[in-house]
Amino acid sequence: MNAKPVSSSRRFSRWITVPIRIVVVFAVFSLLMVGIYRVVPPPVTLTMLFDSRGFTKDWMSLDDMDPNMARAAIAAEDSRFCTHHGFDVDAIAQAMRHNASGGRIRGGSTISQQTAKNVFLIQGGGFVRKGFEAWFTVLIEAIWGKRRIMEVYLNVAETGIGTYGANAGALRYFHHDASRLTRAEAARIAAVLPLPKKRAAVAPSGFTRRYGNSIAARVGVVQRDGLDRCLR
Repeated sequence: MNAKPVSSSRRFSRWITVPIRIVVVFAVFSLLMVGIYRVVPPPVTLTMLFDSRGFTKDWMSLDDMDPNMARAAIAAEDSRFCTHHGFDVDAIAQAMRHNASGGRIRGGSTISQQTAKNVFLIQGGGFVRKGFEAWFTVLIEAIWGKRRIMEVYLNVAETGIGTYGANAGALRYFHHDASRLTRAEAARIAAVLPLPKKRAAVAPSGFTRRYGNSIAARVGVVQRDGLDRCLR
């Protein structure tokens, strides 16, 4: 007895159902992971796992970390951190105009976007990764809030070759933990963040030295103008 041929409408229905299931599974899984990491420190990231030099990390809560470190990160990476909802449209537009004119490539990612990328994704990937990054940015802004985003960022960001987090960076560079960072020390760690494999926080020279000094000066502005108010 011959089996009934499957109609084109049924084949189309099956074809369209598979992607929908994949999207639903991914959405549920990502929500679960974001929910877990709201209270549990991420044990490891893909960037750490793929680091050919291995990795060193030492988690420290934001409550225990010197406020200078978060202020330095805001001064260096994202001055509108407390006011945007994950994306800084003005910064992105400025970066695009700058990059179109040539010279040193400048990014427009917020601390929230960088946290989403560092925790859940790989460093490369182009526009596809950017799409996933946007999704996770929306989730952590909605579920974590600003304090948790900053806390996770300062614990997973690469602060040197094989070194992850501000506390591990402080121990490596200054031989004390991040609970008593000076403004200058916090600024030096923040200056390393964009290119951690090429910059050093100890005895910096050239651009890194000038950039660190500039960040240190802006740390006071962050405190004075309340640009870190969402962390208090």
